[in-house]
Amino acid sequence: MNNSIILSICIFLVIVGSLPAVDTPTKGNASILDDATDGIGDIGRYDSYKGLIMTGYQGWFNAPGDGADKDWTHYQKNGVFKPGHCTIDFWPDVTEYEKTYKTAFQYADGSPAYVFSSYDASTTDLHFKWMADYGIDGAFMQRFIHQFTKPNIKNHYHVVFESAMQAATKYNRAISIRYDLTGMAQGYSQVLLVDIDEMIKKYDMFERVNYPTFLHHNGKPLIAIGGVGFSDDIAGIDDIGYLDEAEIIIAGLKERGFSIMMRIPARWREFGGNAVVQDSKDRIRLHQIIKMCDILMPWHVGAYREESYRKVWPQRITDDMNWCQSNNMDYVPVIFPGFSRFNLKGYDDGSFRPRNNGSFFWLQVSSAIHIGAKMLFLAQFDEMDEGTQYFKCVRKVPVGPSPFIPYEEDIQSDHYLWLAGKAGEMLRGEMSFSTRMPERAVPPG
Repeated sequence: MNNSIILSICIFLVIVGSLPAVDTPTKGNASILDDATDGIGDIGRYDSYKGLIMTGYQGWFNAPGDGADKDWTHYQKNGVFKPGHCTIDFWPDVTEYEKTYKTAFQYADGSPAYVFSSYDASTTDLHFKWMADYGIDGAFMQRFIHQFTKPNIKNHYHVVFESAMQAATKYNRAISIRYDLTGMAQGYSQVLLVDIDEMIKKYDMFERVNYPTFLHHNGKPLIAIGGVGFSDDIAGIDDIGYLDEAEIIIAGLKERGFSIMMRIPARWREFGGNAVVQDSKDRIRLHQIIKMCDILMPWHVGAYREESYRKVWPQRITDDMNWCQSNNMDYVPVIFPGFSRFNLKGYDDGSFRPRNNGSFFWLQVSSAIHIGAKMLFLAQFDEMDEGTQYFKCVRKVPVGPSPFIPYEEDIQSDHYLWLAGKAGEMLRGEMSFSTRMPERAVPPG
C-alpha cells in the first residue's frame, strides 16, 4: 500500500473518530430527492433509487400445509426440521402473523414454537406493512434462476412476487426484482429472459398504471442481477464468474428498456477475496461488463466485523464510489446488521459477525453517508439462514440442541426495523447526521 493511500485512510479515520457524539448537520444529502429526478421529470416518488433505503427480500420460507408442497423449505436441514436439525440461527417473532405453523421446537416453559410461511399472502402483506411503518422504502424480490426448472419452486416465486406487488401498491413501497445467477448452468440466461418477458406482460413495469411503485432509475425500470464475478459461485461450468451469461442477460435487459444494478464481489477492483481470479483477460472483461450497468452494488455481507470495518473499508468504499463516478455510474453500499450461520453450516466456521445492539449497523450507515452515499441497500429483510434479517425476531428463543441467537435483552424485537428507518431519515437529511446510534424514547417492553 503506497503512502498516499495510507494517508487517506488515516485522515478519514481521524475525521470519523473526531465527529462529535451529538447531532451535526448532514453533509451533502439534503438535496438527494431533488437530484434524483434531474433530467427525468417529476413522474413519481420512485423514479430513482437515490434517496432510498431498499432491502433484499428472500421470501423463501415454507411450512407443511401452506399449499406450496415444499415442506419446511429454508427451515429444515437434510429434510428434517426439529431440534438439532435446522438452518436458521434466529427465531421469528410471530405474534403479529395471521397464519403460523407449529413446529417440534419448544420454549423453556414447554410451550410450542411457531413459524411463518412466505407462501401466505398475509405474511408478505405484514412484512411490507412493517417496511411502511418503520420507513424502509421498498424491496428487491429475490429470484434464483437455477431453481426455475422445478415447477413447485417457480410457482412459489410467482405466488410470493404477486403478493409483494399487491402489498407494495397497498403500502406505497418501492419494488423491484433481483435475479441471482448463483448455481445456474450455462444457457440459463435464456431462462431469465423468458421469465422477465412473462413479468413484463403481467406487470406494467414501464407505464406503472396498475402497479405504480415499481422502482425506476435513470428513466427506466430497474432490475438487479446478482452473482457475477464470484469465484466461489461456479460449479462445474466453463463460464468463469458467469461472465458469458451475464453479458447476454444485461444486453437482453437493456434491449428491453431496463436499467441494471449489478451485485459483484466486495473486492472487485483489486480482485481479492472471492472475486474471480483468472487471468487478466477475465478481469478486464468483468470491468467491461460492469460498465454496461447503471448501479454497482459490491456485496459486503460477512466481509468484516465492527472492528475490522474501521481499518480499511471506508477507504475501499470511497475508492469504489470514485471509480463509479469516473465511469458515469451510481454506487450503492450494502449494509448488514450482523451475520450468523452456525445451524446452516452445522459448525462454527468463524464467520459470525455480532450485531452489538445495532452499533455495527450504525457504524456502516454513518460511514457510508459521511462518504457521500446517495442510496443504501439493506441485506436482507428476512434472511434468517445467515442471520442478516431486519424483521422482528424474539429475545426468548426455543431451547434444545439447536443453538439459536436471541435478539439482545435490552432492545425490542423491532429494533433493527426502527434503526433502518432512522438510517433513511439521516440519508435524506431529515434528521441530523450523527455517528452515535440514535436512542429510542420508548424503553424496551
